[in-house]
Amino acid sequence: MIGSAQVPSEAQGAHRMESPLEEEKKVQQQQQKQRYAFHTRSHVDILDDGYRWRKYGQKAVKNNKFPRSYYRCTHQGCNVKKQVQRLSKDEGIVETTYQGVHNHTTEKPIDSFEHVLEQMQIYSYV
Repeated sequence: MIGSAQVPSEAQGAHRMESPLEEEKKVQQQQQKQRYAFHTRSHVDILDDGYRWRKYGQKAVKNNKFPRSYYRCTHQGCNVKKQVQRLSKDEGIVETTYQGVHNHTTEKPIDSFEHVLEQMQIYSYV
């Protein structure tokens, strides 16, 4: 055959162009995978971070006498989740892990976070 070329199929490694909608979905999925953990010395388990949360679960954790609580952001269309758990080795520290990135602003002014920032002693990126 003159002038014909074989076009590799996707199974052979060809890459197809993604639509803008597919690219946006991919970015959202990557943001969902981002996790940030904060260790805060506090006598209260729930710290006011400026967002509104709905508790959707709680479970016992192996080798820890404190349960882990699960929360979702209540803002419509926001898929951020957080987990809150007190450490067993130091009962004064609360570990809060956020998964995802909020797609909206906080519902409270920034100056209300000063007490949270003062309590934060350890920051770790998971």
